Amino acid sequence: MSKIEFGKGDLAKYPFLTEAGQYLKELDYSLAEFDEQSKMHVIERAYERIITALDGNIYRELDDLDTEVVSFLIALIMVRALGVRSVSRKYSLGEARRTEMFLEQELKHESEERMRAILTGIFNDLFSIDVIQENGKFKVKVADYLKRASYFHDNHWKLVNRTVNNGFVYLNSDETVRLIRDELTLYIYDKINKMELRQLPEAIKTKVNELRNRVVKDAEFKRYFTTTKYPPCVEHVLQVLSKGENPPHSARFLLATYMLSIGKTVDEVCNFFEAAPDYNERVTRYQVEHLTGMRGSGTKYTCPSCEKVASDNNCYRTEECDGIVNPVRFGRGRVGSGRAKPESG
Repeated sequence: MSKIEFGKGDLAKYPFLTEAGQYLKELDYSLAEFDEQSKMHVIERAYERIITALDGNIYRELDDLDTEVVSFLIALIMVRALGVRSVSRKYSLGEARRTEMFLEQELKHESEERMRAILTGIFNDLFSIDVIQENGKFKVKVADYLKRASYFHDNHWKLVNRTVNNGFVYLNSDETVRLIRDELTLYIYDKINKMELRQLPEAIKTKVNELRNRVVKDAEFKRYFTTTKYPPCVEHVLQVLSKGENPPHSARFLLATYMLSIGKTVDEVCNFFEAAPDYNERVTRYQVEHLTGMRGSGTKYTCPSCEKVASDNNCYRTEECDGIVNPVRFGRGRVGSGRAKPESG
């Protein structure tokens, strides 16, 4: 198949493509130019992209193609300069969802030639997944499907519930696009982390400071810094995560099993790990579900004892612990705002 070039309209939809980088070189902008009043609209658009993603919405603007391509790059720079990993991840996910929206539309309504260009240029070139169009459906190899869908918790994605024939799994357009969302999120997140920033224009610095103030006020991020009623060992793990650091495996196990023990749902427990630098949505969900017994051997894991927590160097005992032998006994009647069951006996 001959290589089909993407146009400016495509680059505005998919600004992470290699071709978009080449287009930016042709525009020959220098960062210093963004201190000029004529470029302020691009910085404002970049800020809008970030805020839209942090609010959990999809940025849909597509009216000024040059602005869309350049604002994506400026948004990456701003998020990198901010240096808050949870913001980087959430922004990356927002851009992945935007891409997902455009891909779903194109795989439904575009010509077969155009679809083949997308399947080659994005699915195959970027993520090494060979998607074949056949009679209005799409099919991928079973191995490629399992590599991605095995982490989706909905029964709909289990192989036994899919149409499989001659080593291929059949999907509709939306399902095909959903397969690569996590990989695209990581791809954009990786782009942010690999950026090396030197001197930034004052106009971008000002906007980054505005973004920082906005993030600090945001309840979703502020919650990491608030005092909790959790035992000090669990609170310490949350503080490590709030700093964008990776807690050790034993601390993650403690946090997850403790939260499950006091009645938190799998979704709620997964959310605690969003701030970890190595966070991966599907892997985290799989691991948390494994702890509940929903995965693997069916074994349900319980919160480790205080003795075990201490031996793992995760104990930060205070007087409030009051001689308890397991973290789940901390502040009985207070932890979980009434969700924890009272002890028997």
